[in-house]
Amino acid sequence: MKVITGMRRCGKSTLLDQFAEDLRNDGVNEDHIFHMNFESFEGQETVSGDELRAMLRSLPNDRISYVLLDEVQDVDGWEMIVAALEAEKRFDVYITGSNSDMLSTDLATHLSGRYIEIKVLPLSFKEYLQLHPGDRESRFDQYLRYGGLPDSDPDRGERFCRGYLEGVFNTILVKDVLSRLKTDDVGRIGTIARFLYSNIGNVTNRSAISKGTGLNQATVDRYVEGMEDALLFHHADRYDIVGKRLLSTNGKYYASDVGMRNTAISDKGVQDLDRTIENVVYLELIRRGYDVRTGSYRDKEVDFSAVKGDETEYFQVTETMLAEDTRDREMRPLRSIRDSFPKTVLTLDRFGLGNYEGIKAINIIDWLLE
Repeated sequence: MKVITGMRRCGKSTLLDQFAEDLRNDGVNEDHIFHMNFESFEGQETVSGDELRAMLRSLPNDRISYVLLDEVQDVDGWEMIVAALEAEKRFDVYITGSNSDMLSTDLATHLSGRYIEIKVLPLSFKEYLQLHPGDRESRFDQYLRYGGLPDSDPDRGERFCRGYLEGVFNTILVKDVLSRLKTDDVGRIGTIARFLYSNIGNVTNRSAISKGTGLNQATVDRYVEGMEDALLFHHADRYDIVGKRLLSTNGKYYASDVGMRNTAISDKGVQDLDRTIENVVYLELIRRGYDVRTGSYRDKEVDFSAVKGDETEYFQVTETMLAEDTRDREMRPLRSIRDSFPKTVLTLDRFGLGNYEGIKAINIIDWLLE
C-alpha cells in the first residue's frame, strides 16, 4: 500500500490524478480503476464506511483493480477498509491524507508494515522554475515571497497569492487542526502559529513558546502537536555532534511553506532573508532524503547536520558572507568539527565562492538547482 502524506494543497491530489491517467494510457480498463476524492461533491456524499465498502465490493475480481482514495481519513473505519483491501491481494491501493496521523499506531498495526509512505512537499525551486520559467534570480525572489504551493501563481499578482495563501492557512488551522482537536479556539492557535512563524530557525522549546505567547504549556503542547500533525510545521531535533546523540531539550521549527509564513506574519519574513533561506534549505534537504537536525558542537551552533545512511553533511546558511567578520563567524563552527564529512556554507553571494580549507562556499540558487 502506498500512503501519500503532505500538507493541504501541496499536490497530492494532482499526483493521484496523474497516476490514474498513466493507468488509462497503459491500457488499464476504467472498470478496474476506483478513484475518489472525498473532498469532492461525490466523495462528500460517500461519508460512511459501509457505503465505501459496498462500492469497492462491486469492482471486478478477474484481475488487479487500482484503488485511489484521496483524503480518505474522514471516512469512519477507513483504516480497517484499506487494510482489508491490502489483505486480498487483488487491489493496488493508494491513499492520501493531509495529516500525519494517517500513519497512526492503529493503521500501522492493521498493515503490519505492509505499506510505504510517500511524502509530498510544496514545490522545490527546481520544480518551481519548471512551472514558472524565467530569470532564475527574479523567480527565486518570488519563490521566497510566495512559496512553493503549486497554485500560488506569481504571474497572477500579489493580491491573488496573498488571498490564496491566507485561505489555505486558515483552512489548515480550522479543518486539519481545530476540528481534530475538537475545539474552535482560532485565536489561541493563530497566536501560536504566528509565534512559530516569527521564530523559524531559532532554538526554542515548548516552555519558551508558552512564555512568548502568554498561553499555558498544556495548550501550547496540544496545539503545536496538532499543527505538526497537520504538517504545517516541521521540527528539527538538536544534535550533539561531539557526543553523537540527540539532545532532549530545544530544537528548531520550520514552516512547510515560506509563502504561507510570509502571509501569516504580514511579510515580515521577506524582510528577514536569513531565516527564510534557512527554511528553504531545510525543506530541500528533506526532499533529498536526509534526516535533518540542527547541530550543536560544544559552544557553537551548526545550522544543519544532515544524515543519510552512514553519511553526514554539515551546512551553514547565510544571506551574505562578503564581510570578513561574517565569513569568519559562519566558517568557525564548521572548522571546529574534526571529522571528514563534507561541510558547506550556502549563501546568496555571487562573489567569494569556492573552497576554504575544505569548506565549500556555494550560491544557494546553484545548489537548489543541482
